[in-house]
Amino acid sequence: MSAAVEPAELRRLFLFEDLDDQKLKWLATYGCERRFAEGEVICAQGDPAEFLYVLLDGQVVMTQQVRDHPVEITRSDQPGVYGGAVQAYIGERIEQRYAHTLRALRPTRMFELPARKFGKAVRSWFPMATHLLEGVFFGMNNMRRLVDQRERLTALGTITAGLTHELNNPAAAAARAASELGDRLIGAQKRLVELAADGVDCEHIARLVALHDRLLGAGRQVSRDPIEVSDAEDELGDWLEEHGVPDAWDLAPALVGAGIGVDVAERVAEIAGARLGVAMQWLTETLEVAQLQAEISEATTRITGLLDSARQYSQLDRAPGQSVDLRTLLDSTLTMLKRKIPPDVRVRTEYAPDLPDVPVYAAELNQVWTNLVVNALDAMDGSGVLTVRTFREDDQAVVEIADTGAGIPEENLDRIFTPFFTTKPVGRGTGLGLDISWRIVVDRHGGDIQVSSRPGDTRFQVRLPLTAPVRPEETET
Repeated sequence: MSAAVEPAELRRLFLFEDLDDQKLKWLATYGCERRFAEGEVICAQGDPAEFLYVLLDGQVVMTQQVRDHPVEITRSDQPGVYGGAVQAYIGERIEQRYAHTLRALRPTRMFELPARKFGKAVRSWFPMATHLLEGVFFGMNNMRRLVDQRERLTALGTITAGLTHELNNPAAAAARAASELGDRLIGAQKRLVELAADGVDCEHIARLVALHDRLLGAGRQVSRDPIEVSDAEDELGDWLEEHGVPDAWDLAPALVGAGIGVDVAERVAEIAGARLGVAMQWLTETLEVAQLQAEISEATTRITGLLDSARQYSQLDRAPGQSVDLRTLLDSTLTMLKRKIPPDVRVRTEYAPDLPDVPVYAAELNQVWTNLVVNALDAMDGSGVLTVRTFREDDQAVVEIADTGAGIPEENLDRIFTPFFTTKPVGRGTGLGLDISWRIVVDRHGGDIQVSSRPGDTRFQVRLPLTAPVRPEETET
C-alpha cells in the first residue's frame, strides 16, 4: 500500500534535514509512503535495485545471505535509516542490484524513492560529492583488482622461486652422480682386464661377479651410528693393510658404507688369491656404481615428485571444477612452500582417512591454503608448530590450519577479512590475502572460514560443503 508523504515529515529525518523546501517538495512529489506488515520483505538481496528506502517509523533488519543462510548486519528503529538502491548515483555503469535484504520487524512505514530519481537528485544537487563518491567506489574497486593481481603474482613468484630451489638440489645431485658414474664404470672395466691379464681364470672372475651380485641383492646396507661405522672402517682398513691391499684406508669407507666387512673381504681373498688388491678395487668401484645409480634414481624420483606437486598445485591439467582429494591439494601446497618453512618450524599433518572427495575449484583453493600457511609461518616468527588437519563435520569437510604463534589481538578478529586491513609492517602485507581467501571459499564455493585465536593457538577453519554443487558463476576478484 502506498500513499503520499508530506515534505514536513521528510524534514524531520536526519537524511533530509538540511535540504531546502524545493528539494523536499521534489522528493515528496516523486516518492511515496509504503507500509509493510511484520515480517514482510521490503527488498531482497540480488533483485534489481529499483528503490531507495528510508524508515519513517517502525523497525527494520538488514541481512545478507552467506552460504544460503541470512546473516544479520544491523537492525534499527531510528527514523531516517536507509537501504536499498544506495548506489544509484553511479547510473548505468554498473548493474544495480540490492546488496542486502531489508525486512520489517513490526508494522513499518518506509519512504520509497525510485532509484533513477534518487540518482538524478544526487548528481544534480551534489555534483562534487557525486564525483567523490564515484571516485571512491571505482578507485577502491580498481585498487582492489590491481593489488589482488599483484598479490597473486607475488605468491606465484614465491612458489616459483621455491620450486626452482627445490629442483636445483636433486638436479645437481643427479648431474654429479652421472659424472662420477662414468669414471667408476671405466675403472671397474680396467680392473677386470687387470685380473684377466694377471692369470685369474674365467671361473674365479665369475665367482667374484656372483659374489658382487649377491651382495647387491642382499641389501647389506644397514643403519649404524657413527661410532659403529668408524670401528668397522678401522677393522676393515687394518685387515686390508695386513693383506697388502693398496690404498686400504681409501677403500675401507666405501666398502663399509656398502655394508662390506672383514667376512666378505675374506671370501674375496679366497677367490682372487694374490690379486686381492685388484679384486677389492673392482668390488669397491662396482658397488659405488650401484650407489651412484641409486642416487640418480632417487634424484629423478624427487624431481618427478616436485613436478607432480607443482601440477597438483596449479591444476593446469584439470577441469576448472571437479571432486578432488583435499589431502592431495594440501600436500602439494606444503611441498611448494617447503623453502619458506624455517628449520625450527615443525609441520604436522592430521588427515582424516574417511574424508571423501570434495567438489571444488582446486587451483583457487590452493591459493587459500597458501595464504593461510604463509600467514601462520609469519605469525610464528621462525619457530613453532604448524598443524594442518582435515576432518568431517556433518555435511561439511573442514580444513584446519593452526599455528603456535603470538595470536591475533581480539580487537582485530572482526576485521581480518576486511579488504586492505593488515597487521604486517608497511610493504610486507597488502591486506588482501584473507579477503581473497574469504571470497574464494564463501562466494566461490559456498563455504565458510572461521577463526579462533589466543597466544600460542590460532586456528583457521575452512568449511566446504561435501554434496553441494560448485557454482559455475565467476565472482569479482
